[in-house]
Amino acid sequence: MITALGRSAKLKASSLLYGMGFFYNVLKETARFFRRSQVGYKVLIMQILFTGYEALAINAVMAIAIGAAINVIGSSLLPQFGQSQLMYTILIIVITRELGPLLTAFVITARSGTAIATELGTMVVNHEIEAYLSVGLNPISYLVVPRFIGVVVSMLVLTVYFNIFGLLGSFIVVQVIKPTPILEYLTSLLSALSVGDVVSGLVKALVFGIVVSVVSTYQGFSVNRASTEIPVAGIRAVGLSFILIIVADIIVTLMQYA
Repeated sequence: MITALGRSAKLKASSLLYGMGFFYNVLKETARFFRRSQVGYKVLIMQILFTGYEALAINAVMAIAIGAAINVIGSSLLPQFGQSQLMYTILIIVITRELGPLLTAFVITARSGTAIATELGTMVVNHEIEAYLSVGLNPISYLVVPRFIGVVVSMLVLTVYFNIFGLLGSFIVVQVIKPTPILEYLTSLLSALSVGDVVSGLVKALVFGIVVSVVSTYQGFSVNRASTEIPVAGIRAVGLSFILIIVADIIVTLMQYA
């Protein structure tokens, strides 16, 4: 049993080292990506369309629902403690700093993370990766980097999009509960908004985008030769991404409030 545990620990350590090396190669090839004229640009555009554009609707619905829920709960509870003015601060902190990047990352993981892992896994099984290598093309440059950049860019844009619609959704609810002039609402909201709130959300969005893209591509390449491994790679990509996103969220939050 001790031997089995030792082997398991060695496998995890080697997998961690391989993953770190994979991440290093992705960063290295990303730095070279825009200095080349290559077909990877088409993959990048398609990835942004799939990850970003096609997720706009679900992101908007979630953001409006979250903003409305926060406003309803806050409008009911805060006046009991004489803290009605805190509504705008709570909206900014909850949506901009936390739920905006976090829920957007979950959506991208569920949609794009699974798709990337299964797509690359299918390419491995069909020997398409070997075809790239046979003609002297680096699979990381042509397959991983465009998806890496596409997911990170989409994550940043969708987070800003979520924040805007989340705050807009709360304004719609305000009109139902307590009609407020839009100028007054925006003035109060902007007075509660700080540069730190915006930067905090964007930093988390950047970290989450890196996590989702790297984990998904890594899991896709981890498929060996059997097609039955492809759905398993997709499941592992989603599960591991969720865990790392939560861990990264905690670490970034602790660094911001330390």
